Amino acid sequence: MKDDPDLSTRDKIMQMLKTNGGLSAKAITDQLGITGMAVRRHLSVLEKEDLIEYTTVRQTMGRPMAVYRLTEKAEGFFPNKYPTVALELLSELEGESGVEEVNHLFELRQNSLQKRHQQHLEGKDLESRIAALAEIQTNNGYMATWEKRTDGVFELTEYNCPIYQIASKYNHACTCEIRLFESLLHAKVEQTECLAKNGKKCVYRIRQKANDTNAHPN
Repeated sequence: MKDDPDLSTRDKIMQMLKTNGGLSAKAITDQLGITGMAVRRHLSVLEKEDLIEYTTVRQTMGRPMAVYRLTEKAEGFFPNKYPTVALELLSELEGESGVEEVNHLFELRQNSLQKRHQQHLEGKDLESRIAALAEIQTNNGYMATWEKRTDGVFELTEYNCPIYQIASKYNHACTCEIRLFESLLHAKVEQTECLAKNGKKCVYRIRQKANDTNAHPN
């Protein structure tokens, strides 16, 4: 591996595992030229962050050896062009069939997410549904939090948007997101700030519908 002085030891280990597939702590130590204790400290932290894992390999001589590999979660550590490719494909579809077909794709995605997540929210009161939705969104990379304000209105805040580039060009993606939340929460949802519209975060104000049979009285 070519030595890059701008990379931290942690980054170098990640790159080594990416290019080699799997390495022992000794192999990493030999390539980096630092102490084995320092390498094991970095490996321990990376393992706790679920970025690496190891399997034990038996050797013909000596004790079994731990071989470290990247986890699926580690793929997010490396640069990718997925949003760019997706945006290019949507642009091609728009040029070929019009923006209506692009909007239809977002609506299909909305319906698919509705079917996937509704079982985790059904039967809960509004507060529990919002908490479950925030957890789902966080697991999908949105870094979501929620709170109940003193006026009884809930606020769901997302500090990251994995489809930011796409939503910036095709705002119908945000419209479908609001509709999805309304459907899953059985509530009125208003977006007051949006990352795709030059906001610092995405903020949704959520009010209970009068006919919500799962609501608990205050």
